[in-house]
Amino acid sequence: MITRSLATATLRPMVLALLDGRPEYGYQIIARIRKLSGGEIDWTTGTLYPFLHGLENEGLVESFWQAAESAPRRKYYRLTPAGERALEAERTQWQQVHAMLAPLFAGGR
Repeated sequence: MITRSLATATLRPMVLALLDGRPEYGYQIIARIRKLSGGEIDWTTGTLYPFLHGLENEGLVESFWQAAESAPRRKYYRLTPAGERALEAERTQWQQVHAMLAPLFAGGR
């Protein structure tokens, strides 16, 4: 089981990575994370939307409204150029963490 603290720590890199190359709306992000994690991470709208608004305030994402055929308009989020740079920084950091943990988990000291 993925702990709440680990799920929270991964919120930023996961959201930025999900928005890389394609805009998504909030429920779509929640569903994709749930699916990718095999149901281990189940963010709520109360977690995700304030986080998205924070990313927007930082200039890392921008939002826009788009009509849907059989549903009300949806608010989509996409990366800004600053968000793309932030994603690359997150990617580098998480790769470094993985490189440190992998040998430890394999029994190395």
